[in-house]
Amino acid sequence: MRTFLMTLVCIVALNLQAAPKQLLVYIGTYTKTEEQGIHWLKLEMATGKLTAVGKLAGQENPSFLAIHPNKKFLYAVNEIGNYKGEKAGGVSAYSIDPKTGALTFLNQQSSKGGAPCHLVVDATGRNVLVANYTGGSVASLPISRKGRLRKASSFVQHKGSSVLKPRQAAPHGHSINVSPGNKFAVAADLGLDKVLVYGFNAKGGKLTPVGFTKVAPGAGPRHFAFHPNGKFAYVINEITLTVTAFGWDEAKGKLSELQTITTLPVERGKGMSTAEVQVHPSGKFLYGSNRGHNTIAVFSIDGKTGKLKAIQHQSTLGKTPRNFGIDPTGKFLIAANQSSGDVFTFHINQDTGELKPTSHSVKVPMPVCVKFLDLSE
Repeated sequence: MRTFLMTLVCIVALNLQAAPKQLLVYIGTYTKTEEQGIHWLKLEMATGKLTAVGKLAGQENPSFLAIHPNKKFLYAVNEIGNYKGEKAGGVSAYSIDPKTGALTFLNQQSSKGGAPCHLVVDATGRNVLVANYTGGSVASLPISRKGRLRKASSFVQHKGSSVLKPRQAAPHGHSINVSPGNKFAVAADLGLDKVLVYGFNAKGGKLTPVGFTKVAPGAGPRHFAFHPNGKFAYVINEITLTVTAFGWDEAKGKLSELQTITTLPVERGKGMSTAEVQVHPSGKFLYGSNRGHNTIAVFSIDGKTGKLKAIQHQSTLGKTPRNFGIDPTGKFLIAANQSSGDVFTFHINQDTGELKPTSHSVKVPMPVCVKFLDLSE
């Protein structure tokens, strides 16, 4: 009995030691002046308090961010339409100071398409994958050992349109995600009402079209998230304010629709649209942001079927929640309100998934993206 208790104490002590006391939070933004750029904040894990730490000014529309698996580098899209005379945007690379989290610019490459709005780093850390909104395309850019970006090794132009004109008169790539096994890349295209699947070779950074699945005509798929169990996936539809749940087959790279559910507790109103979708680290809950309605929609996830059930609509306490982030421990959600220029923290109930304001916030001009980094490891 004594041995058992001693072992239990050791396990608890290790768990407490493993839990970070604070995290860095990087905020991507839209920029109007040279004084704006990428911000980083400190999140106190005991209270949810946010403190502004620093920023790297002079970066042009570093709206969406991604952190390398080795935690040494950060990548940002430059959501512009003219990159050195080319009808494209940019992707920028930064090194991360291991003690302070401060960023140092490394280099920049073309995204090969206009207005890049989303990017990820694959699990091996060899490539940045980017989705371009204007014109609708995706690309893969190799990463050097020192974190710098090389020119695109793969580029795929989407083709076609959908029913809602002029909004869907052309392709609009809105996100790209890598599958749990790092074998496929999945891109949501708002203009096509399709979620496209590509075979992905990390060693060569090659994207090869495999297939696609359609959502309802005029839905406008925007952002996408895999479930931690690798069996389910979800896309949030910007125009109809819905979430579509899928089954995911990692062996075949195939999505199968399970359900589509509204993100609103009321009828859709003028000026409303969705933006971000994320699954809680526990796999028990899903969250989606409603712009215009200015809420986070909270759903429970059926662990057996992957289907969703609405449980809460929490005000983000600001205007136009373009993005949010859930910290790696699953304790807090941070909502970024683009129009009101503020970032708020919410405590996540681990049993119900419900959100509760912590009363902590900071001002950040036009925040777009929220990413976390633990430098204590």
